[in-house]
Formats: sequence, C-alpha cells, structure tokens
Amino acid sequence: MAKDLAGLVESLISEAINEESTGRLRLPTERALGASLDVSRGALREQLATLEILGFLDRTQGRGTYLETPDAGFFQLYFRLALRLGHISSKQFTQAREMLEMAVVEQAATVATPAEVATLRSHVDRMVEATSRGDVAKAISADFDFHRSLFELVDNPIFNFLQDGLRDVLRDIVADRRRRALDVVESTEDFITDLVHYEITDALANNDVDAARFAMRHHFDVWRTMTGETEAT
Repeated sequence: MAKDLAGLVESLISEAINEESTGRLRLPTERALGASLDVSRGALREQLATLEILGFLDRTQGRGTYLETPDAGFFQLYFRLALRLGHISSKQFTQAREMLEMAVVEQAATVATPAEVATLRSHVDRMVEATSRGDVAKAISADFDFHRSLFELVDNPIFNFLQDGLRDVLRDIVADRRRRALDVVESTEDFITDLVHYEITDALANNDVDAARFAMRHHFDVWRTMTGETEAT
C-alpha cells in the first residue's frame, strides 16, 4: 500500500545503497523498490515524481536515482505564494527576519575574525557608496551581501537554510522599505540606515555580544523610524 511521503522517504533511506565512488545514496530500480515496499509501481512512480519536484530525488536517465537534500528553492516558492495568498503577512516576514538576525549576530560576535569583519565592512562601504550615487539596486545588493555574510560567518546550516528560504520575499520587502526611507532624507550622504551597519561591524570587531545585540536592534529601530513602521510583533 502507498505510504505518506515522510514514511516513504524513511523507507527509501533504508533501501538506498551508499555508492562508494560518489558518497551518494543510490536507490534500487522502481521494480525492486515496489516489491520491497509492497507498493504498486504506479503509486510509487507518482510519489517518486513528487519527491523529485520537491528536490529530494535526483533522477537521471542511464545513471540512476539518488536521494538528495533539497535546496531552499521550494521554500522560496512557498513563502512567495504564502505572501501573495495572504497566509503570511509582510510584517510576519519582517518579524521572522529580525528574530533570526538577532540570534545570528550574537553568535557572530563570539566567533568573528578580523578578516571576516573586514569583509562585512567592505559590504557597508559598497552600500554607502551606491546610495550616495542613487543606485538603489546596488545598495540593496550590498545590504543583502552584508546580512548573508553574517549567516555565513556563523555557519549554521539550519539558519542558512531559513535565510535562503526567506531571501526572495525579504528582498522585495527591503527594496520597498529602502525606497520609502530614501524619500524622507534630504541628503543620501548621511543616510543613517546604511551607516548604522558600521555599528554592527564595530561590535563584531570587539567580539562584544551585548554591543552586537544593541547595534542590530538599533539597525531595526532606525529603519522603523525612517519608514514610519511599527515594531514587527
């Protein structure tokens, strides 16, 4: 009988063979799997196709079928649809991002090296320079590079996966927020929403957890002040 997808994945792991030449988990043929799992080939083929779409399988004609860990593409699509359909609000996305980044910056402060801090500071320099030229797209890119580098610095695969999954929706939200903030400043040379990132890098340079937490919170508060948003709760 057909299994639910979670149960099927567990069964597939048990049936997979560790391929020494590649280190990957290779599955037996559909015929062999169907017999071993007591599932009809038609039902099994349908479920395997679903797992392939979700990124859990890599099937190549002539090479075989392998179990895979999916990338964040599926979750990016899920979050984008959830936003468009009204199941998750922009405010909830912002709240999730802030909660993640507060946790990440605290950990980053305990492990940041001078070279990593220099990389972060270079992203802020690019951000400030792009804003001063009125290049919103490049400023947004530098902004995202800064925050992505924080996650890479901590190097926790769970946080990285969540950040990647939220990235597409957050890019649109941050882009809109940056444009609204730019509308209320008289001179981009003193665009405080960029400059506040230096506070974060200074705290990381000193490996000061409390200062890093305060600087990240200040970063979010500045954005809200500039755009007239309420706190993401």
